[in-house]
Amino acid sequence: MDKDIYIKNRQASFKYELLEKFEAGIVLSGSEVKSIRHGKVSINEAYCYLSKDELFIKSMHIAIYENAGFASHEPIQDRKLLLHRNELRKIEKKLKDESITLIPRALYFNKNGYAKLEIALARGKKLFDKRQDIKQRELKREIDRGLK
Repeated sequence: MDKDIYIKNRQASFKYELLEKFEAGIVLSGSEVKSIRHGKVSINEAYCYLSKDELFIKSMHIAIYENAGFASHEPIQDRKLLLHRNELRKIEKKLKDESITLIPRALYFNKNGYAKLEIALARGKKLFDKRQDIKQRELKREIDRGLK
């Protein structure tokens, strides 16, 4: 595939207040990489969790690759994320704080061809925060229309 793959979780910035971002590697099989390169992946319902000092992503859907043959994969399964130990400790420390979660923001391939997942520590927004964001977005849109 010639085009750059960049799958984004568009609802993340609307539903959550993003506090800190990390770039994590992801453990994938060959057929999973092929499906991602074709853009057949969804991270909208996915979330990350810590288990025994390891980070995993749950509910990320990667479609089955048609030409995989017998070496196919499960579309929805837990996949391990790769981070440095000090980053994992930092995340673990922040997650102990109440009302903070770890969400995936984007999935892409870096310049070396490795699949990377951008994750963020986030706090859920209240309804009035969402309304405020909508007001600011509409105000910005009106100002842009007035200038053009």
